[in-house]
Amino acid sequence: MSLDNFINLLNPNERKLFSEFLTPADIQNFLDSFPYVSEDLNRSPLRVMHDRQAHCLDGGLFAAAALWQIGYPPLILDLVPEPGVDDDHVLAIYRNDDLYGAVAKSNFSGLRFREPVYRSLRELVMSYFEGFFNVEGKKTLRAYTRPMDLRHYARCEWLWSEDGVEVVVERLYRLKGIPVLNQESIAGLSPMDKRSYESGMLGVNYDGLYKPH
Repeated sequence: MSLDNFINLLNPNERKLFSEFLTPADIQNFLDSFPYVSEDLNRSPLRVMHDRQAHCLDGGLFAAAALWQIGYPPLILDLVPEPGVDDDHVLAIYRNDDLYGAVAKSNFSGLRFREPVYRSLRELVMSYFEGFFNVEGKKTLRAYTRPMDLRHYARCEWLWSEDGVEVVVERLYRLKGIPVLNQESIAGLSPMDKRSYESGMLGVNYDGLYKPH
């Protein structure tokens, strides 16, 4: 019932727009239509609809809600960086014919949508590796969490309550990361080349960039 409650809280124009999402790509296009913002507020999907702005966590939660509406379970996972050098990144994930894809809001052009062509979660996660870099051009992806099913948090009212979102966030950040690299591989990483760096930063909100310690 929580998804129905959320839809009932939308105004008529918002309800119509939400009902027009038919595919994951539709959801991604909506997320791409408004700005990435830098702030501490974690918005509920309802507030994202009202404000038409979001950062990656807000966008991931909204995408999970919208995927739920079109028949997918609302699943998110977190891409975990090297501590102290970069932000994490939240994906809303989905499966078609046992193949994984993702929807995401990001400040970086390469950390957004993925078609459902990946045979495992690790394969999906590693498709983000080259585009997951910090302002200094360091490739920073180190781990990912197992998917978190937001249906289990319906009582927290995360779809429309910022307090409920904080419950989800606290739980998400307690999940143990699954490493994607060993220390030898990390030591051998090269920095981003200039062309890849510039393309990944296309349209970036500089205020929203993580500043390494």
